[in-house]
Amino acid sequence: MIKEHAPFIKALREKHGFSQAVLAEKLGISRTTYIAVENGTKELSLMEAQKLAQIFSITLDELSQAEIPNYEKYKQMILAYLRADADPRGKVPKTKLAKLLYLADFAWFYKTLESMSGMQYRRIQFGPVPDLYFLAVDEMYESGKISIDKEGEALLIAQAGSSPNMSLDLLSKEETTLISEIAKKWRDKRTQEIVDFTHNQLPYQIAAENEMIPYSLITQEDPDHVY
Repeated sequence: MIKEHAPFIKALREKHGFSQAVLAEKLGISRTTYIAVENGTKELSLMEAQKLAQIFSITLDELSQAEIPNYEKYKQMILAYLRADADPRGKVPKTKLAKLLYLADFAWFYKTLESMSGMQYRRIQFGPVPDLYFLAVDEMYESGKISIDKEGEALLIAQAGSSPNMSLDLLSKEETTLISEIAKKWRDKRTQEIVDFTHNQLPYQIAAENEMIPYSLITQEDPDHVY
């Protein structure tokens, strides 16, 4: 981790409520050494960086990107799509939902040069998708916010329990409007169509297999091909 990551590491520590001494102990280094890391005068070793990412429940790639993903906002984006009737069946295929979330994050970056959720998307066979997508879906299912039904080989996701009354307070009006626009455009499209669309975009094409997809490349897409 280089000097530019020092403010990010400090922000992560404060966000999780750790003192410098406690985090230093978790990392297995002295408090003085950790303070030097936060001051940008000492770099973490790869092993220390991996341990730090594990402590903060993020990937090493997310740590290197120096952007804190807003996990709760990402889950609200899932609910926003479900409320936007993103599939004519009233239930959105899990793979299609992952692509819709990607389009929202990258389209928002296209407009504002900032990701909507701060998630980092990995290029995998059925990607792009953040590592935390599957965890988010599982947590929302276990807490009764969504239901998951199986139809053939597809897993269909819908609102459940008290989720229709849950607030989407982490999303701005402009963000929910964009999500609604994307949902409307892809509502009658098959999952494979949105998979093909995202895989043909420049960010996915440029990234190597299993690497994080750079947001910046979306700005080079034709406006009609952003979502």
